[in-house]
Amino acid sequence: MSEESRSLNFIEQIIEDGIKSGKNAGRVGTRFPPEPNGYLHIGHAKSICLNFGLAQKYGGTFNLRFDDTNPSKEETEYVDSIIEDVRWLGGDFGDRLFFASGYFQQMYDWAEEMIRKGKAYVCELSPDEIRETRGTPTVAGKDSPYRNRSPEENLALFRRMKAGEFPEGTKTLRAKIDMASPNFNLRDPIMYRIIKAPHHRTGDKWCIYPMYDWAHGLEDSIEQITHSICTLEFEDHRPLYDWYLQQLDGIFIPHQYEFARLNLTYTVMSKRKLLELVKGGYVNGWSDPRMPTICGLRRRGYTAESIRLFCKRIGVAKFYSTIDVVQLENAARDDLNKTAQRRMAVLRPLKVTIENYPDGKTEEFEAVNNPENVADGTRMVTFSKTVYIEQTDFMLDPPKKYYRLSPGREVRLRYAYYITCKEVITDASGNVTGLICTYDPESRGGTSPDGRKVQGTIHWVSADKAIEAEVRLYDRLFNKENPDDPQDTKDYKEYLNPESLEVLKGCKLEQSLKEATPATPIQFERIGYFRIDSVDSKPENIVFNRTVSLKDSWAK
Repeated sequence: MSEESRSLNFIEQIIEDGIKSGKNAGRVGTRFPPEPNGYLHIGHAKSICLNFGLAQKYGGTFNLRFDDTNPSKEETEYVDSIIEDVRWLGGDFGDRLFFASGYFQQMYDWAEEMIRKGKAYVCELSPDEIRETRGTPTVAGKDSPYRNRSPEENLALFRRMKAGEFPEGTKTLRAKIDMASPNFNLRDPIMYRIIKAPHHRTGDKWCIYPMYDWAHGLEDSIEQITHSICTLEFEDHRPLYDWYLQQLDGIFIPHQYEFARLNLTYTVMSKRKLLELVKGGYVNGWSDPRMPTICGLRRRGYTAESIRLFCKRIGVAKFYSTIDVVQLENAARDDLNKTAQRRMAVLRPLKVTIENYPDGKTEEFEAVNNPENVADGTRMVTFSKTVYIEQTDFMLDPPKKYYRLSPGREVRLRYAYYITCKEVITDASGNVTGLICTYDPESRGGTSPDGRKVQGTIHWVSADKAIEAEVRLYDRLFNKENPDDPQDTKDYKEYLNPESLEVLKGCKLEQSLKEATPATPIQFERIGYFRIDSVDSKPENIVFNRTVSLKDSWAK
């Protein structure tokens, strides 16, 4: 189904209805507002694709805005990584890069306006006392003993908070709403708290910082965001979002819309838990190719196009669901199948000597670079007396319908010749260490003039020209479909997959792969899609990461 003919998602329908009615003069403004307290993951990719995609489709604007309101958890490293990831994914924000910290003075001035209107007060209850007086779903909360201070007293105290006169945890600024509200978010929520920590952008200028719910709507208002799109867990926060905006004079009123966040099988999406995995050494950093982070997926070999394709396929909805990780893997296969250069690589090499092939002779055979794209052309691969094949492409005692190499059986070497196994070399333990074969000189190019059929085709690499590499076979990080099940009493880390990474050394690769770069998607024929590791690969130690596996097609 084409982009034009597919049905609209519910947010697109809202936008089109708004354009027809003249709401916001038909203007569309969206934003992606991450907190710089970790690296972005595949769930954030869905939000980036949605917000940028809407702005692009309806000729609107797209902002990248950092919600940097908690200096104790935020770092410049995270800011830099987020900017890189958003751009790599295709989220073009141009010069529309903003920070909540750039609005701190305006937000502070609005807080003073709230105090003067009697809509906010300085509270001296401790965090524990605030929780204890908030009530339960069936019992109303209790008013703070400081709730009825005069605006003048509250204003003086708030200014002293800003001046740094009070220790952390001793005072907060709270909104005066309704301690009996059935919505807990409206039970006099905290607007500002004292945090005496340097901020990555403002340094020590501020020691009071706005809470997310106070800052979020104000930032949207300042930036004239028409469609403030967030995930469903913020649905109960929308009445507070609206209340704050309605208390201030003469400001633009945006609207918040919620969609279902992305949940993926065999994955955890909590930034807190991902940080635990990093700090606990369970993975090798945020960019570990087993991580669901965008930088991890990129390092593993996922393309921006494949992630955008995945996000398009899963769509946007108002109800929670869990997406099978197979859909992400299939999106990678579908994209890489069109773009990846085909190469031959032997990961677990078995040496094959062709006894009737002339010593010292080499030949070159033409090989297709990508059968899906004729414009990619061909390359030449070298053939010689000794080649390597996969250990799994030989069996001493094969079962029925095994069409690869075994004693006395003939197979086709991809692009080259038919060979027949004549002798098996084993070590003292009986392990197969090599094969002696013969070849049919008349079968050059993989065909035989006598028309005989050979059912098996296997790949190979010439021993004379092979390069050695390390290959890392990545699998799912968890071996349970829902490792983050809230009903499960076990720690999610107990479900880490001990076989999520297999490192193979001494792999034999086609010579042309020496020129591969991290920007080059590769399909190892009959094996899967791979990419040069952008962190660990060096000229003296080439490292390839498996992106996703590949089902055997032409070799059946």
